[in-house]
Amino acid sequence: MNAPHPAKVAGIDSTVPSPAHTVPSASPGTTPATPQDEVTDTADVTQVPDTVCTPGALLQDRLAGWVSDLTTLHELAERLARTDSLADGLQELLRAGAALVGARRGLVTLEPADGLGPDTTIGLGFARADLGHIETVPRSALGHGRILDGLPVGEDGLAEPDLFAETGLDPRHREVAARLGYAASYALPLTAERAEGTARLGAAVWLYDEPAEPDERRRHLAGLYTRHAVPHLARLLEVERTRASMATLAEELLPSRLPRVPGVQLAVRHRTGPRGGGDWYDALPLPDAALGLAVGSVTGSGPGAVAAMGRLRASLRAYAVMEGEDPVAVLSDLELLLRLTEPARSATALFGYCEPALRRITLAGAGHSPPLLIGERRTAFVETSVSAPLGMLACWEAPSAEVQAEPGETVLLYTDGLLHRTGDPADRAFARLHAAAAGVPRSARQDPDAVAEHVLRTVLPDGRAEADSTEDVALLAIRFD
Repeated sequence: MNAPHPAKVAGIDSTVPSPAHTVPSASPGTTPATPQDEVTDTADVTQVPDTVCTPGALLQDRLAGWVSDLTTLHELAERLARTDSLADGLQELLRAGAALVGARRGLVTLEPADGLGPDTTIGLGFARADLGHIETVPRSALGHGRILDGLPVGEDGLAEPDLFAETGLDPRHREVAARLGYAASYALPLTAERAEGTARLGAAVWLYDEPAEPDERRRHLAGLYTRHAVPHLARLLEVERTRASMATLAEELLPSRLPRVPGVQLAVRHRTGPRGGGDWYDALPLPDAALGLAVGSVTGSGPGAVAAMGRLRASLRAYAVMEGEDPVAVLSDLELLLRLTEPARSATALFGYCEPALRRITLAGAGHSPPLLIGERRTAFVETSVSAPLGMLACWEAPSAEVQAEPGETVLLYTDGLLHRTGDPADRAFARLHAAAAGVPRSARQDPDAVAEHVLRTVLPDGRAEADSTEDVALLAIRFD
């Protein structure tokens, strides 16, 4: 009868090299087996009862080892599949690889061969300063550096079992290894299979505190896991590139700098979601020393929303130059254009005609949140009329409102994404924004940039201002001298 063949788990080839005797599974947190743990003396084998050494028992022992290893690989692969960002995926690769090869620390360098980036290095068990020390070592002296340089490496990786025993070890590498306390390394290439051949994504290396080297079984398991992990990392890389491209496109469609107009100081904060959204801001000089101010948001996300935002903002600029002193007329023209050219979209917008010499802003809003006036003696939302977003009604029209500011006061225009990112109901989100504005330190009120930063970080604490979100955020602060 043929010996039973272990089934594949999660698409991973089950041909794991069988050890001579029972081998514990390479579960996370284990360390490499030492020579003392292995049975090497044949005299000891003869002392084991015959019932243990029967062919059936040995086969069952080996099968148990295979199943245990494959189960471990399956669990590690599932953990990797749950990562949805490139940084998290690389960290999971390092953790799983360290468990499989029995190391404690490591680092992965992402350096795609196509040169499109992103190029980055992430460490496990290393501080940022430690990674900086490693980067001072000549690349050719590092195992993963030689992989990145394209030197041929076998399928079982590149092992350096005792760095300090090598006579040709680079002096700088010796110094850094002694400082950081590692004595051996094991590196694997990260290559993706494509129609045109293999493409290098980068290299990973795991470092041992003492002289050590993963055995054949551990190398094989690490290689299986890495080959399974690379396609997932390649997908996360493409997502990261798309996010970066969308963010760059959105930023390029917005003003590269704010105008300098006597009587006012301007500052802005803008955050783009990972898929690219339609929030925008604008500030443009107008005739008679006036200033046009705008914030708005187009429905949807992705390239279509970003393109629509660019078209709408450019059109608003044209209307503002022609009839900016009448904000209602500006938004009426914009609504007609949107209804004719973008019938499937709607947008919110707020446009203000600012007269710095009079410290006055005449506002018109279309379904947009009210501005916030921040001063020494008052912090209040500006009362504006209730109006529908652009493109929602057959004909849009709403009365304008006027803001009369005092010297030193700041008017804050913002998009709804600032409120939505809080995750709170509308009334609580508005209350949080009001409290953040009222709590601006006295020393920061003279600088609109500091005001905008304080409001953003207070409304969205704990990194939520920088975290990925489906909502864009735009804040435009106008301080009157």
